[in-house]
Amino acid sequence: MKKNLFLTGPPGIGKTTVIRAVIEELEIDVGGFYTSEVRRGGDRIGFDIIDMRGGRGILARVDLRSPNRVGKYGVNRADLERVGVSALERGIAVSGLIVMDEIGRMELCSKSFQKAAIRALDSGTPVLGTIQDRSNEFLDAVRARDDVEVVRLTQGNRDTMRLVVADKLKAIIGGGI
Repeated sequence: MKKNLFLTGPPGIGKTTVIRAVIEELEIDVGGFYTSEVRRGGDRIGFDIIDMRGGRGILARVDLRSPNRVGKYGVNRADLERVGVSALERGIAVSGLIVMDEIGRMELCSKSFQKAAIRALDSGTPVLGTIQDRSNEFLDAVRARDDVEVVRLTQGNRDTMRLVVADKLKAIIGGGI
């Protein structure tokens, strides 16, 4: 059985919603991180990165000057590493499940992040994450791993996927839930 499970699909399909619902159902100590849109006046101006234990940083902003750019966003590599990398490392050390929501182009601006993501996947702790539906060397390598299963969310399956993902993780984690 593959111990690392990633959701993929188009933006706004509900990947993060499924992950949050699964986490609530599992009742297990969760480490890792998630990302959240930041809006001003109805316009998306960036993203924050949030540690599952409450730490927070700026992942990207439209007005952030940075050598790392993804589309119109400047990526804050310092906060990505401070919050994201440390959340993954702590998750490996003490959590029953590691969340990586998401692995996308912004997160790929940091080699330290990529190394921490691989350490999490290689660890004995299961990973539940989202992975951008794009092709590049790192994302393709994650998807191709023998211990990774990728589940595509669609309009047709997103409502039932919470139960499917929760059941898969219960089987991975075992009777400790």
